Amino acid sequence: MKRFFAQCYIWLLLIVLYAPIVFIAVFSFTESKVLGNWTGFSTKLYSNLFTGNMQGTGSLMSAIENTIVIALIAATVSTVLGTIAAIGIHNMRGRGKQAITFLNNIPMLNPDIITGVSLFLLFVFLHISQGYVTVVLAHITFCTPYVVLNVLPKLTQMNPNVYEAALDLGATPFQALRKVLIPLLKPGMISGFILAFTMSLDDFAVTFFTRGTIGLDTLSTYIYTDARKGGLTPELRPLITLLFVGILILLIIINMRKMRSSNTAAE
Repeated sequence: MKRFFAQCYIWLLLIVLYAPIVFIAVFSFTESKVLGNWTGFSTKLYSNLFTGNMQGTGSLMSAIENTIVIALIAATVSTVLGTIAAIGIHNMRGRGKQAITFLNNIPMLNPDIITGVSLFLLFVFLHISQGYVTVVLAHITFCTPYVVLNVLPKLTQMNPNVYEAALDLGATPFQALRKVLIPLLKPGMISGFILAFTMSLDDFAVTFFTRGTIGLDTLSTYIYTDARKGGLTPELRPLITLLFVGILILLIIINMRKMRSSNTAAE
C-alpha cells in the first residue's frame, strides 16, 4: 500500500506539472483565439508563426531574437567564468572554500525579484544606462553560480594527480588546462551551459528591472505585456509548444549520451 500511494503521489505530481503544457500543446492545433475553445483541428497558428502572418509579428520576432541572443551570450560567458571559478574554489582549502561555496549558493536561493531590484539599484548608482548591455550583464550574474554548481562535482571526481602529471611532463599551465582539465570537465560545462541557457531563456523578474525604458523586450516580458492588454496572442501557443519540445529532445539526447558513456565505462 505504501508503494501504491507513493506511485499515485508521483503520478499526481507529474500530472499537475505537465497538464498545463499538454493543454497548451493540444490547443495550439486550433484557430480559436480563446484558449480552451476548440474550433477544429488546424495548423494555421503554426503557419502564422513561421510566415509572420499575424498581428504584432515584428515585436514578437524581435522579442524571440533578443531572448535567444541574450541567452546564448549569457550562457557562453557564464560557462567560461563559472568553470574558472569552480577550478579556483576546488583548489581552495579550509573555511575560505566553505565561505565562497556558501556565497555562490546565495544567488540561486535568492528570489529573482530581489536580484532584479538589487541589480537595478546598482546600475542606477553607477549611472549605467539600462538596456541590452545591462540585461546581458544581469543574466551573466545569476547564471554563473549554476555553472559553478555543475562543474564542481566533476572536479571532485577527477584524479587530482592528472593536472600535476601534465605539468611534470612539460605542459604549460594553459596547455594543461586546455588539453587535460577542460576535456575532463566538458560534461559539467555542457550541463552548466544548458542550465544557464534555460535560466536566461526563462527569466522575467531580472530582465524586467534591468531592461530600462528603451522598449527592449524578451519573450517573457513580451508575454507579460501581451497578457496585460487583455489576452495572449494565439500564436504564442505553438511557440511555447515548440520550445518545450525542443528542450525535451535536447534533454533526451543528453541522457542517452550519458547512458552510453556509463555503459562504455562499465564494459
